[in-house]
Amino acid sequence: MSTELTERQALLVLNALPNIGPITLNRLLDELGGDPRAVFDAPRRRLEAVKGVGPVIAETITTWREHINLAREEERMAKSGADFVTTRDPDYPRLLKEIHDPPIGLYRKGRYDFSQPGVAIVGSRRTTLYGQSVAKKFGAELGRLGFCVVSGLARGIDTAAHDGALSVGGKTAAVLGTGIDIIYPPENLELYRRIEAAGAVVSEFPFGRRADRQSFAMRNRIVAGMCEATIVVESDVDGGAMITARFAGEHGRLIFAVPGRIDQNTSAGCHQLIRDGATLLTGIDDLLSELNYLDGFRPQAIPQKPAEAAAGRPANLTADEARVFECFRGGGILAPDALAAQTGLPAAVLSATLMMLELKRLVAKRADGAFEAR
Repeated sequence: MSTELTERQALLVLNALPNIGPITLNRLLDELGGDPRAVFDAPRRRLEAVKGVGPVIAETITTWREHINLAREEERMAKSGADFVTTRDPDYPRLLKEIHDPPIGLYRKGRYDFSQPGVAIVGSRRTTLYGQSVAKKFGAELGRLGFCVVSGLARGIDTAAHDGALSVGGKTAAVLGTGIDIIYPPENLELYRRIEAAGAVVSEFPFGRRADRQSFAMRNRIVAGMCEATIVVESDVDGGAMITARFAGEHGRLIFAVPGRIDQNTSAGCHQLIRDGATLLTGIDDLLSELNYLDGFRPQAIPQKPAEAAAGRPANLTADEARVFECFRGGGILAPDALAAQTGLPAAVLSATLMMLELKRLVAKRADGAFEAR
């Protein structure tokens, strides 16, 4: 057996080799005894005898030094604070091991050990304020109950779900479709840092890997594979969230879908999932009733932050702002006349108050002149 590489280094190299996916890697490990170093010790003819390994892949493995600079990869990990969690490590997500051909390792930034049950929240990048509000609400409720909220750091629903979990001090994990050193979309840099500090950012791809259609699909299988359940909030029928839901179904995981407007395509995928047997999700109790089988897990409340506990509203609101904001607690869409009737505020005061709530990104004005909560 080769002593040039440690077992972890051998797994790191195998994972980083170009044009060799997890299906082939797992076959190689299974057929060569499980020790990744045996793959590099095997003669080319033995490698080619493994299904899916032809002359090109065998050549890539036997000449791995021409493709992978191991010292540089390890240096990048050290400088960025990342580690490489393999299927042999206790920190590797337990449920992910159970899927067909799991990644042999994950780059991880953040010290979260995936010990809490995971629930994925996924959906469209081009979402509505309703979708963002629902995703953030479920993210916060799941985070407060002790679940880890898993998503993909994308714009829209993913961002709202991560933000919801972080807002209550909960755990969240972002699964990337790029190398762990590439932040996409770039405007989520601050969110990436917050997740790294309070949870984990993970990727199966080596440093420098750019996103493409295939990498996002591979990312989606990890999102579903890590979780007991997947929640889809706003997706058209061809959205990436539908791929995540399909992976969840293939591995026997629970699928939930949030209903939306029937006169828009924004939730057409959710309605299709419900028609095909997904559980309709209208509140956190719908999910908890389905997850009551989790062995040894009981939802636990995370203490509210002082600002949340105080009056149950965002901090730093004036009395008028709090009165107007309270009208949106039910998630409705309200015209200025209705708000004036509910609050009793003069038109000029109400207009100025709504403008301040917009600046604080608590409400948004619609095209028809009405307002809704963000």
